[in-house]
Amino acid sequence: MDRGVRPVGAARAGDVRSQDTAATPGTADTGDTGTARTPGSTETTGATETTGDPDGSGDPAASDTPDGSGDPAASDTPAAPAGSATGPAAASASGDGAPPGAHLPGSDRWWIYRGSGQPLYDTDLRELLPDPPPWRRFTGGPVMPPAPADDEEAERRLGKPSGRLPASDQLRREADMVNAALLLRRPLLVTGRPGTGKSSLAYRISRELRLGRVLRWHITSRTTLRSGLYGYDAIGRVQDSAALRAAADGAPAAPTGAAGRPGDRAPGEDQLPGIGDYVQLGPLGTALLPYETPRVLLVDELDKCDQDLANDLLSVFEEGQYPIPELLRARRRHPRVTVLTDDPEGTAEIVGGVVRCRAFPVVVITSNGEREFPPAFLRRCLRLHMPDPDHTQLADMVTAHLTEGAVTRAGDGGDLIERFLQRSQERGGLAVDQLLNSVYLATSGRFPADEGALAELVDALWHRLDGAKAESRPG
Repeated sequence: MDRGVRPVGAARAGDVRSQDTAATPGTADTGDTGTARTPGSTETTGATETTGDPDGSGDPAASDTPDGSGDPAASDTPAAPAGSATGPAAASASGDGAPPGAHLPGSDRWWIYRGSGQPLYDTDLRELLPDPPPWRRFTGGPVMPPAPADDEEAERRLGKPSGRLPASDQLRREADMVNAALLLRRPLLVTGRPGTGKSSLAYRISRELRLGRVLRWHITSRTTLRSGLYGYDAIGRVQDSAALRAAADGAPAAPTGAAGRPGDRAPGEDQLPGIGDYVQLGPLGTALLPYETPRVLLVDELDKCDQDLANDLLSVFEEGQYPIPELLRARRRHPRVTVLTDDPEGTAEIVGGVVRCRAFPVVVITSNGEREFPPAFLRRCLRLHMPDPDHTQLADMVTAHLTEGAVTRAGDGGDLIERFLQRSQERGGLAVDQLLNSVYLATSGRFPADEGALAELVDALWHRLDGAKAESRPG
């Protein structure tokens, strides 16, 4: 597989490097030609290319869309970006006359996100990602420092990375759509039944591409666009100002003459808090700050929102900027204001009361399919449906969170995943969390004597998620 081929040369656009690409012992490196062969594999030439435009002479993301509309977001399945081989070139790329991707997932040369779970090394996304389409270019500033890392949260949600490349058609399509969203700078709308791992996709993208802490915006029926952009504590500011002025009332008045002039501030007035201390950006507002490398924003369960929120998001996603009216009113006296962000201890400088993004964030929007979205909103998103995970995917998830062989040790040596899949079909769909809970209990060593009690408890954990009454355990 491509995992055994280490990209050759300095990091640049087209080099996809991750920690699972170390050279396999016995791999021949031919130096300048960049051709390497691993036992039992076909030849791959040069670094793993994500675009055919490493020198920036063209714009691979600006190619015509299949429907001729000129709007790449209008098609669910985008055409392969420029630089991916087609026609005779595609045949020669695979080595045997077959198009790229016909044998191994790693032969998709335009991929940046590969779905292996292994973080990039010796490079970052800025060097791999080509320029955006002309209609998706943003030039905000001043440039923000990189996002803080949050490896602990990623491991809590995903477990340890397996290092495996996508093997199923669904995982390959998932990687295709993530890469298309990266290249086109468009939000990715992920639909599927609850418990199928829609939210975890944002954390997988962030960990593999080393994009730092995921900004999570959980949507409810009361969520508004402003709550995602920023909050302003006007009452807190008035209370703090009044308290400082009251504390200064007992201090002597400012002297007149050489040491002071009438109208000088009373003692304590210079300590009045600035407006920026009472403005905090939300997850969406923080994601749109001018970062050099895009942030990952998870908009979780958008279908729970009020019917106007999806329409309100259109302008923000299209323009890549938003105003803060409280700072706009004060921009003559305070043209630059430092505010709080959604990151712990994070701050950002806002110029002129307007936030403008620089690198459009990687936006993952999840929906359980409980409502339809406006056509204008859907046109600006790429869509990905997440089906129920199969046996292999569930085994990988259990191994990532627990240990190798945990499933086979559970349930008196039986295959717990097969039983889980059967119950999921019978009960209208179960969540991955329910499987992880049952495997953890079964392998905890707390039920050595009574396997029947364990089986009954495990079955009780696999209760229905649609609110219907749980069935009694067969037998």
